[in-house]
Amino acid sequence: MTGVPVVRRAEPADLPRVAELAAQHAEYERAAPPPAGLDARLAALLFDTPASRFSCLVAQLPEGEVVGYATCEPAVSTWEGRGYLHMDCLFLAPGHRGLGLGALLVDAVIAEARRLGLTEVQWQTPVWNERAARFYDRLGARGTVQEKLRYSLPVTP
Repeated sequence: MTGVPVVRRAEPADLPRVAELAAQHAEYERAAPPPAGLDARLAALLFDTPASRFSCLVAQLPEGEVVGYATCEPAVSTWEGRGYLHMDCLFLAPGHRGLGLGALLVDAVIAEARRLGLTEVQWQTPVWNERAARFYDRLGARGTVQEKLRYSLPVTP
């Protein structure tokens, strides 16, 4: 890699690539792929919703290729009685891990938390993803294993 990679806020033109990366992310985590039209739904969340605090950050190589992303939004911990920034996704395309781009993305998420006046970032990773756990441990993050079932309930209009 020549030059310096950057992490920046996603722009509308980045979203088809972010959707591709999200599909790779889902496959990596052994999940169903995102439904078609993810880029349009992300665009609506990021750019068409006036009060949205959802953020998408992208890791871009000096040559211009977007090779990773992180998404985050504020959340509340009822048990702790305070807000935090929830990092929903952090993903780097294969071949671009171990180059410092993940740390750059996490630094950008931390900067987003500071911008919002939040004092903590929380996220999760599958317990089998030992490489990610080692990366987060090196950053100084604290991990706890809390096995839970994740539910979703469609809401019809």
